[in-house]
Amino acid sequence: MIKAENLTKSYGAIEALKDVSFHVAPGEVVGLLGPNGAGKSTTIKILTGYLQPDSGAVTVDGLNVLSHTRQVQARIGYMPENPPVYPDMSVQAYLLLMADLREIPREEQRARLSDAIYATGLQEHLTRPIGELSKGFKQRVGLAQAILHQPKLLILDEPTVGLDPTQIIEIRNLIRRLARQSTILFSSHILPEVEAVCDRVIIMMNGQIRADARLAELSASGDAVLVLQQDSAGVEPALQTLPGVQAIEKSLSPAGQPTYRIHAGDNVDLCPAIFNLARRENWPVRELRHDVRTLETVFNELATMS
Repeated sequence: MIKAENLTKSYGAIEALKDVSFHVAPGEVVGLLGPNGAGKSTTIKILTGYLQPDSGAVTVDGLNVLSHTRQVQARIGYMPENPPVYPDMSVQAYLLLMADLREIPREEQRARLSDAIYATGLQEHLTRPIGELSKGFKQRVGLAQAILHQPKLLILDEPTVGLDPTQIIEIRNLIRRLARQSTILFSSHILPEVEAVCDRVIIMMNGQIRADARLAELSASGDAVLVLQQDSAGVEPALQTLPGVQAIEKSLSPAGQPTYRIHAGDNVDLCPAIFNLARRENWPVRELRHDVRTLETVFNELATMS
């Protein structure tokens, strides 16, 4: 659905994008992450045909964005962080205007409006001025205009920013439903939201892609966590003798039990060796598990490296 190759973009002396390449397959829900100034907004503007890259190429649904801009834009539903709504218009009038701007045939507009309104839960607010709606319902109006023409690609920029926990859950569930019919590129600073919604993440730092992987791959780790019922002599020195052990951190669990986090080298699974060692040494093991990294952990590691 998206194929970006070697994109570069500069604003004067500032390099916003540096040789950025990535692909998004049809049906994927991909999170685009990065701190402010990472290049996310520039990437989105290039994908939607709003900006031209200095070099590189990008296609959407097989069409070159630069040479087929209008055709590409017709395939995209875009919701920016601040939805492009008119506060004095009613929800219904605004969506009818957007249907006309999207050149949806009049005979199809009733069905398209109905689908978008019920998908976003706006049926009780059609006659209300948009300016009187809560932040959450304004976000829903922005989503409704983005899906009105049943786009193949949906680009959402910070769709849950400023919402309360109930509204966030509602928008999250809506995005899951929309993913059944559209490819979704989801840009957010809220890492738990990305973990809850996305299949894969692309992490940008300083105009470059630092990670591009499925969430399960990013969270995988050969590191291990060993929790003992009570401390035993010589645990740390014995663990250090295992092949692949790079470092050991000792702490206490919330219940006050000695806990060892054992860091492994690349492509090393320490759990089997630790199990055998613990059984041989007769340690009082309460728990032995892989140390699963969160998206926040991965993000902070990459930020530290940058």
